[in-house]
Amino acid sequence: MPKRLTLDQYLDGLRAGNRFVLSRAITLVESTLPADQQLAQQVIDAVLPSTGRSVRVGITGVPGVGKSTFIEALGMHLVAEQDLRLAVLAIDPSSQRGGGSILGDKTRMAQLAAHPHAYIRPSPAGRSLGGVARATREALLLCEAAGYNVIFVETVGVGQSETAVHGMVDFFLLLMLAGAGDELQGIKKGIMEMADAVVITKADTGNELAAKRARREYQSALHLFPHAASGWAPVVRTCSALTGEGVPGVWEEVQRYLELVRGNGFFASRRQEQNLHWLHQTIREALETRFYARPEVQQRLEQLQQQVQDGRKSAFGAAEELLAL
Repeated sequence: MPKRLTLDQYLDGLRAGNRFVLSRAITLVESTLPADQQLAQQVIDAVLPSTGRSVRVGITGVPGVGKSTFIEALGMHLVAEQDLRLAVLAIDPSSQRGGGSILGDKTRMAQLAAHPHAYIRPSPAGRSLGGVARATREALLLCEAAGYNVIFVETVGVGQSETAVHGMVDFFLLLMLAGAGDELQGIKKGIMEMADAVVITKADTGNELAAKRARREYQSALHLFPHAASGWAPVVRTCSALTGEGVPGVWEEVQRYLELVRGNGFFASRRQEQNLHWLHQTIREALETRFYARPEVQQRLEQLQQQVQDGRKSAFGAAEELLAL
């Protein structure tokens, strides 16, 4: 194949489910080169009618929860027993600071990565959360166009990445550990409120009682939150990714949720809301990028930053001056 694929080559490859072309297309949407961005948008626009038919699942969890092991166990259940095609994408805003862990995850998910019906894609390194999130959302659409009917979007970093993932998936899964003291300690209320299901992992090797106790505690905590607009009451389950115990049950909860929200109209309205969110998010990011790229802004910015830092000029005054340029 030539160094730069044509629009038709991208489209033909994606329709054929060609993994090499899919990888090239995702690299294209991650590129910041203007020519690549232009071609990437042509590809996305052309494949849009072939997207939207997958189940999008967000997966997050505390460090040490065994996320890769869980994703591989659930993923193998889907591709080997449910005959589904699975793509695993990652949002890793920490990559710009510390290198991230998704490449390590890919090697740890060796069995899943080798399966012909699975596709695992690391997130781009050295980019802002906004850039990674946009690229991941477009990668999700490309995976759907390539015939993957389940997409896992994993958060590798921490902080705002959960919100970004929640804004692009249908079902949000929070993985938690049991037997680590007060299970509710240190859990952000916002992340708990986003969860459609909480899964207590590593419920094995003598940890079963602690997992059951944690399940009761989380279920009680979830009852304190306001009812979700979807009409779904978040569930708590236990599982062992090592033995496979409880893993199929997690997918059953996803199916129950989808049956409910497709029936009451929430599924379609949420997808529409997410599309509008990404429209406005993209506008904000594009405006910011173009603003800082202007030569006159770059020339004046350093002086004004110093004045603000020294307290000689207010942040608002400096911002107004730059915006006036």
